[in-house]
Amino acid sequence: MALRQLIRARPLLARPSVLAPRSALIAPRLTASFTSTPKKLDVPPQAYQNPPGVQGTQPTPTGPKVKPSFSKRTGKFFRTTGRVTLVVLLTATGAFLYVTQTQNSPPEQLPTDTKKPTLVVLGSGWGATSFLKQLDTEEFNVVVISPRNYFLFTPLLPSVTVGTLEPRSIIQPTRYITRHKKRKVDVYEAEAQEVDPVKKTVTFQDLSDVRGAAGSVTIPYDYLVYAVGCENQTFGIKGVNEHACFLKELSDADKIRTKLMDCIETAAFRDQPQDEIDRLMHMVVVGGGPTGVEYAGELHDFLIDDLKKWYPEVAERLRITLIEALPNVLPAFSKQLIQYTESTFAENKIDVLTRTMVKDVKESSVVVQDANKQMKEIPYGLLVWATGNTSRQITRDLMSKLSSVQTQRRGLLVDDYLSLLGADGVYAVGDCTATSYAPTAQVASQQGIYLASIFQKLGQKAKYEQQLAELRATNASPEEIEGTIKKLNRAAKLTPFHYSHQGSLAYIGSEKAIADLPLFNGNVASGGGAAMLFWRSAYVSTLYSVRNRTLVLADWAKVKIFGRDVSRE
Repeated sequence: MALRQLIRARPLLARPSVLAPRSALIAPRLTASFTSTPKKLDVPPQAYQNPPGVQGTQPTPTGPKVKPSFSKRTGKFFRTTGRVTLVVLLTATGAFLYVTQTQNSPPEQLPTDTKKPTLVVLGSGWGATSFLKQLDTEEFNVVVISPRNYFLFTPLLPSVTVGTLEPRSIIQPTRYITRHKKRKVDVYEAEAQEVDPVKKTVTFQDLSDVRGAAGSVTIPYDYLVYAVGCENQTFGIKGVNEHACFLKELSDADKIRTKLMDCIETAAFRDQPQDEIDRLMHMVVVGGGPTGVEYAGELHDFLIDDLKKWYPEVAERLRITLIEALPNVLPAFSKQLIQYTESTFAENKIDVLTRTMVKDVKESSVVVQDANKQMKEIPYGLLVWATGNTSRQITRDLMSKLSSVQTQRRGLLVDDYLSLLGADGVYAVGDCTATSYAPTAQVASQQGIYLASIFQKLGQKAKYEQQLAELRATNASPEEIEGTIKKLNRAAKLTPFHYSHQGSLAYIGSEKAIADLPLFNGNVASGGGAAMLFWRSAYVSTLYSVRNRTLVLADWAKVKIFGRDVSRE
């Protein structure tokens, strides 16, 4: 009651917000808002002009555009780059999968046609494989005979000896090529024993460890491509075949790798005499060509990159000696590259003995004659023989059957079209021939490609001759006969073989290589790390399949990350 009386006692003017009408409180604020001066905006007059051709009273701002911030531009760049990278990766992956699946899925082939001529190919090296890869088999029944059922990429063989590359990475099965041909190709893993150029027959035999009831087989041929290659040249030096390791086949590389690790493990054996350690850790390479030089370089890399890590007790005792009978190594390269190689070997402590000839090979030492005609004995743990090639026995037998025209002891003589002199329907390519070109893989490869083009024209010629005979038998129009005759004349026109030198490459160790490349009318000589990258890219691009390229690149990456495997089988 007292509180109510107190409130009633207060004057009414003290509560205007309570008793005054609501409109009286809002009106002053509305009046102030309509009568106050508007705030000026700092915008130029032209900003309120309408665009041309647009009518109306509503102003459209047309002031200067504000550039996006640096962070926005950077974000847009990375988004675009990411999208492009994703598209490239997806496209490359799709193309890779498509190519690999195509190569792994051979198509159906035409069966053997008895009306077609029989073409026999002896060998599976550079010449034979290049020929098979380019050959159109539709007009021939092709038979391949070789003691190995694969192609070996020999330039990378020294890398296998120390574990830089795995053996399977540089071989390509022959059937990976023949199964993709139009007409069926018969492939026999056998060694040719005899070629009869008069009867036009080839005799071959299975010499593998597992043999069936079939023994020696003789088959006829209409055409023969002779590409058996060569064997290692020993110059008749006693003890080479018994004690040295060759570097020509895949089995040779495996043997060298096994014996190398044998020497290292034996040198690390407990209580091994010091002089015996020095002998075991001395690796001798005979031959200063690309094969010998590349093996010495690979062996040095193995010492620096891996041996010092896992065998520190004997790694410093490893010595490498290169023996060459000529005045310098790599005689096919330019003088400045020879000097660069020798200086690099000197930095890597690789001994190079030039003008030094091997006279005898013993079980644990090699006897040599130096430039001063002095005889000395060099102890070794591993001896690698890479001195050159000589003709196989089957080639010498064939030359004896054609002795009236085959007068060159170095190999078979052929004409400008690679046709064997004195034998009808026989063609020869590769190291087994005696031509003016060096016996290299590059020459054999180009010969094989050229010979495939010759057989392409021979197949077309036979086809047009048959068409012409059918047209004349059916009294075809003169225009049709004339057109077929012109095609026949074009197919009969052959051009001689011409070799195009693409340059010489060699790896010399320490991630360095040398490159002697032709340029216009001269040569470009380069050596070092950049040449090594070029050496690798050139060899990867030369490999015959995506499978080989992938495996080789993976091996190089694996060695770079994990190092070489030092285990011994």
